[in-house]
Amino acid sequence: MTNTDTTKTFADYGVRQDIADALAEKGIVSPFPIQALTLPVALSGQDIIGQAKTGTGKTLGFGLPALQSVAVPGSDAFNQLPTPGASQALIIVPTRELAIQVGDDLSVAASKTGVRVATLYGGRPYDTQVKELEKGVELIVGTPGRLIDLHRQKYLNLTQIKIVVLDEADEMLDLGFLPDVERILSAVPEVRQTMLFSATMPGPVLTMARRYMSRPMHIRAESGEEETMTKASIRQVIYRAHPLDKDELVGRILRAEGRGRTVIFTKTKRSAAKLSDELTARGFAAGAIHGDLNQGAREQALRAFRNGKIDILVATDVAARGIDVEDVTHVINYQCPEDEKTYLHRVGRTGRAEKEGTAVTLVDWEDVPRWKLINKALELGVDEPVETYSSSPHLFTDMGIAKGTKGRLPKEERTAAGLQTEEAEDFGGAPAREKRQERGVRGDRRGRSGSCSPRHESSRSGSEGRAEKRDNQRDVQSGEADSKPRRRRRRTRRVECSDS
Repeated sequence: MTNTDTTKTFADYGVRQDIADALAEKGIVSPFPIQALTLPVALSGQDIIGQAKTGTGKTLGFGLPALQSVAVPGSDAFNQLPTPGASQALIIVPTRELAIQVGDDLSVAASKTGVRVATLYGGRPYDTQVKELEKGVELIVGTPGRLIDLHRQKYLNLTQIKIVVLDEADEMLDLGFLPDVERILSAVPEVRQTMLFSATMPGPVLTMARRYMSRPMHIRAESGEEETMTKASIRQVIYRAHPLDKDELVGRILRAEGRGRTVIFTKTKRSAAKLSDELTARGFAAGAIHGDLNQGAREQALRAFRNGKIDILVATDVAARGIDVEDVTHVINYQCPEDEKTYLHRVGRTGRAEKEGTAVTLVDWEDVPRWKLINKALELGVDEPVETYSSSPHLFTDMGIAKGTKGRLPKEERTAAGLQTEEAEDFGGAPAREKRQERGVRGDRRGRSGSCSPRHESSRSGSEGRAEKRDNQRDVQSGEADSKPRRRRRRTRRVECSDS
């Protein structure tokens, strides 16, 4: 299945009227191609493997069937559940940003249904999420690390899950989350509906699909025509730039005619922080998201970007995964992407929903060979990027920059409120139970006077300790463990007893 007609409404595809009405109030009436392909199959209860890029609208394709599958409080079906209030649908995503986005979209769709939606991810207080679960939640959107933590501590009941969705499965593979996902799948009932969505289908993802899915229907919404349309909506400009001139060059691009919301990608966290600070010093309303920022700071920058308080977001590739912000007019690759897949993910942030966008890629001299591989793979026709400086006449012509413009915003043009006007949230720590456990562990570590400590101090097996270490490493990589207290690894040591 690769193509369909999207002139019909959501109700025409079997979506309940209360859900269709909630979407219509937000101006969402007709489904995108991936949604139109997915909805009839998903609503029939069949397993699905869907291949679609980020930004194609697949969230509603799997989210609406999940909403329709659950029993809501007050209904006969709800009262007949073994554990009324325990979750019935589970959507697993790789990053906190994607969890927030999917959770927000489904909360809008569920606003007239009575379905309670909870978003569970690292970096947020445990207590708040535990209270949500205790009150009762029908549909959960969560990241693997936090889901496993809450399930281990008996806060998350997975025994009556009837539908599971794995979104951005290839990104979960890249972040090392597939073993965690398999552990979650092993904890839910075997009789269920499973849907897996991914931009690419690497071997490990397909292996997992064969193991945990039952005769899935394969759906692909990308055709050669669609790919061509995506490229046509984005004007792609590639320059060979000097590192010492990049900040001024970027500053002048940011003053181009018609430039709106802009996402700038960097390779490293340090580069993102440095560039954001530099642009702010030049008078631009900029913010950054990267792995060295805590969850509060990252969400502050995202909210400010969405709310228009800043119009420039500097991001690393990992931190930007799953972020979907409308009306991005420009994407700037401050450094050359690693490969063609990363390039497409970056430039795909603009030129969406039939709107045009501009993507500028700055290639250092040493990155020209890498760029040639990207150009060859995507057939962009720009094998040799033109040498460009901030003073190059063709830069002003290409980007629509007024003659004489400098890379610093005059005070009279600084109209955006700025990042500092967006309130930063204060994030708490772990739940009381975990804090008590941690205090107990510290007490055990101190030992008792006049007695010998055992040869093996740790109360956990070696395999479990190694598993926790892997979990923490993965959480840190995706930014999930920002606020979770880290427990010290307890080393095995030999203690000699005195005769006194």
